[in-house]
Amino acid sequence: MRLRRAVAAAAPSGAGRVLAALTSLVAAARPAAKPLHPRGELVRGAITRSGDGPHSGVDWVDTPGHDAVVARSSRAVGLPAPLPDILGMAVRVRLGPDRTADLLFATTGLGRLTRYLLAPARDLTTSPATTLLPYRSPTGPLSFAITPAGPRRFRLMWARPDSGWHPFGWLVLEPGPGTDPGVSFDPTASTLPGLSHYAWVVRLRAPAYAAARRSRR
Repeated sequence: MRLRRAVAAAAPSGAGRVLAALTSLVAAARPAAKPLHPRGELVRGAITRSGDGPHSGVDWVDTPGHDAVVARSSRAVGLPAPLPDILGMAVRVRLGPDRTADLLFATTGLGRLTRYLLAPARDLTTSPATTLLPYRSPTGPLSFAITPAGPRRFRLMWARPDSGWHPFGWLVLEPGPGTDPGVSFDPTASTLPGLSHYAWVVRLRAPAYAAARRSRR
């Protein structure tokens, strides 16, 4: 039993080191400002939260509100469209004058298993995306998803590992071509109010983000 717990605790750290090594390898093979998601489109927008539906136990999700955001859409490997790629949407939520939180979405399925599996897609306007790994909330694990409802409009939803998806708001992005001035997003560094990261998620993700920052320097 003690050995099993030790292995379970060490597994995310080992996987995190593997992801960091792969990130460094990609950076060395393809020098760019970002080793993954090298090119993207940065635009402004807003999240509008309705406060309707089942409560999650997280105030930011359960209460009505309006938040300014900056969002970057990108392709993970950088394959040219229309080739399928892992598509990403990084969203920085403005919570106050000096506080922000980053949400990172990647194309997946929406099923109870496929929501944790990356899925190549051609366009975010036709494919769902999730936060892939769950957050810790006062009432248990919680994941987020966006589903397209127009060219720059997305339904925002939350779910438990064993539940369906509950809509609670909209993400709407401003029209027009966006720029990409090299803004870096890191969901391990800032979270929404009432949410935190499980230690195993940090051990899995943090080394890869550190490797990416080193490659940019």
